[in-house]
Amino acid sequence: MNSVPKLLIAAGALLIVIGLLWTVAGKWLPLGRLPGDIAVEKENVRFYFPVVTCIVISVVLSLIMYAVRWFSK
Repeated sequence: MNSVPKLLIAAGALLIVIGLLWTVAGKWLPLGRLPGDIAVEKENVRFYFPVVTCIVISVVLSLIMYAVRWFSK
């Protein structure tokens, strides 16, 4: 089999696992509701921007990618 289909299957399986973990761990891990996330609620408008959550996810993904590159050498 070509490497692209294998990559797509692995990425899909990884997304499913992440989604399941997020659903289960969402009760204890408040991603999306961290201190520093911007939430503005007015009468008819609700604006939410998870600044700190984006930073945390970026740092975690950067560390994972660093580890993957480090072990693939």
